[in-house]
Amino acid sequence: MKVGQTLAFIDIELGKLLAEKPSLVTDPTLREYKHYLERILRRVPHMLSENEEQLIIMKDKSGIGAWQMLQGDWLSTRTFDIEIEGKKKRLPYGEIIGFYQSPDRDLRKRANQIVYEKLGKDELVWASALRAVCEDHLQICKLRKYPVAMTQSVIANDVDQQAIDSLMSTIEKNVGLYQRYLRLKAKLMGLDKLANYDVVAPLPNAPEMDYAWEKARGEVVEAYGEFDGELGGWVDEMFERRHIDGEVRKGKRSGAFCSSWLAGKSAYILQSFNRRLGDVYTLVHELGHAVHAYLGSRTQKPSNYEIGSCIAETGSTFGELLLTERLLSKAKTKEEKQAILANVLDEFGMAAFQVSARVFFEQSMYDLIERGEFLDGETVAKLWVAARDKIYGDSVDWLEVMKWEWTMKPHYYMANYRFYNYPYVFAQLFVFALYRLYKEEGRSFVSKLKKLLAAGSSKSPRELAAEVGFDITDEGFWEKGIKQAEEFIDRLEQTL
Repeated sequence: MKVGQTLAFIDIELGKLLAEKPSLVTDPTLREYKHYLERILRRVPHMLSENEEQLIIMKDKSGIGAWQMLQGDWLSTRTFDIEIEGKKKRLPYGEIIGFYQSPDRDLRKRANQIVYEKLGKDELVWASALRAVCEDHLQICKLRKYPVAMTQSVIANDVDQQAIDSLMSTIEKNVGLYQRYLRLKAKLMGLDKLANYDVVAPLPNAPEMDYAWEKARGEVVEAYGEFDGELGGWVDEMFERRHIDGEVRKGKRSGAFCSSWLAGKSAYILQSFNRRLGDVYTLVHELGHAVHAYLGSRTQKPSNYEIGSCIAETGSTFGELLLTERLLSKAKTKEEKQAILANVLDEFGMAAFQVSARVFFEQSMYDLIERGEFLDGETVAKLWVAARDKIYGDSVDWLEVMKWEWTMKPHYYMANYRFYNYPYVFAQLFVFALYRLYKEEGRSFVSKLKKLLAAGSSKSPRELAAEVGFDITDEGFWEKGIKQAEEFIDRLEQTL
């Protein structure tokens, strides 16, 4: 907090200078910093005085920052009683949610029922935290003269409202495609209709696909290498340098992430590799981040390397699609193909469509507050169910307690990071559209992708898309991503 207060003057003073001399942005001497300066200039109309900025930073520590911390702390201390194989166990939240993807359908159902039933009993805590965060944001919007609640977010993510409106409109028009996949998955699972606890569950006939470390390495390196030999070489170098910590051991943190390249030397990846198909996808995903960083960190200076959320997943998600095609080409049975395609489509459905429900939900909360209404737990739950059903329609049966699903998503409570979710939707469709273009253009597309990854934050997402021939404010671009997902669904349907 003290660092932020001390350095608050930098952007303010630079903003004042650019406002007085906007020609500096296009000065040839500063060509390398053009977009960096453009981004600061865009924030100038919403900047406050240095004292006001410092006061906001101080206020946030004991204000919305504390509400955010309460949500996280409260969730992490919840425990849940569940019977497994005849034994009663008391599990923390982080452990019981692991049963959401269990092959045992009854266990998946009971885990969901137990978790959300208990979270719903604490609705006062969740609603109080969420209401404080949302109301604070709207007050700051008025103070900074943001025209709508999403403005802060689109500026921070270096996009514009027209592009996001186009993106979300495309999603809304194509919910039927996602619902088609969910009905197809129900058939594959031998069900009349999916329940909420089946949506990302494994297929019951999925074969055991065991991947030893060296086998996984070979598949991942070849997936990138078949696209471009140089990228494949960089990926293989990560293994050679032993910069990937995949060992499962006590005391190691969960999750997976890629620590970026330091001074052009190397990246480091952490994950827990359990030899499953999903672990191979995690590996190829994190290595995509490493490839992205390899190109960007060697091409850009630090001022042009703060990659926004909308573009940050480009290399990683593209790598997943490369792996998908490779694995499909080698699959020997229809069950293998089904498992691979379901894995990809489950991820796509969650990132593009389920996350869109969160975007609609968050917007509806701001609309309600603006109308002077009060966000209590039941009201928030109704808003969540309406946004959720906008995406799923009647394709899924929901447990009644799933109306409390909003309580545990940390994204809604993040201080000063509102509308966290649409960048996931953007990233998913953006990459699917790029992959579609790759399949159309072939080898000539390779240099375009490498140039995009090397750009860092020196250009906006709109400029990056324009360089490969697209306009992200046009729904036609986003439809290209939908078409790629539709192709995967068609291929899955052909396995029946």
